[in-house]
Amino acid sequence: MASLVDILLSFLKIGAFTFGGGYAMIPIIQHEVIVRRRWIAEQEFVDMLTLAQTAPGPISLNTAVFVGYKCRGFMGALMAILGVILPSFLVILCVAMFFSEVRDNRWVDAAFKGMRPAVVALIVAPIVGLMRGMRSATIAIAAATALVVWHFAISPVWLLIIAAVVGVVWAARGREVQR
Repeated sequence: MASLVDILLSFLKIGAFTFGGGYAMIPIIQHEVIVRRRWIAEQEFVDMLTLAQTAPGPISLNTAVFVGYKCRGFMGALMAILGVILPSFLVILCVAMFFSEVRDNRWVDAAFKGMRPAVVALIVAPIVGLMRGMRSATIAIAAATALVVWHFAISPVWLLIIAAVVGVVWAARGREVQR
């Protein structure tokens, strides 16, 4: 069982060494809680990730809450939240204090431009990981959904609601066939 200190330290590390926002944190959270710490199973993580995506708020924070809660209840969730938020908060506080001095620095600008490809890779990595074990029809549906959201600027919330309804109807029909 994970200790509260272990949860806090793990999510502090995740929060401190992840650039690029919530989606970039997912492969790091996944590695930490499944591979390194063995706190949860991979399928359970995928389920948490799905729930985190549908809940309001940043996916990384939602995922941290679900993992922390699964490991140690309310206090585990609190430690995970603190771990994820604290590094970003401190960095933003420092940046805000000194931003005017480095705002036009070409080296700072170059560093941010250099990080962009790595951030894209960190966002794509969990997508590829989640695709393992999916049937080609499911991957095609996911790709079509992404194109619809991007091309028609439809809110993903509506597509998630539609997908949930379709999933429930599909499951209900499957139960009827089995009876």
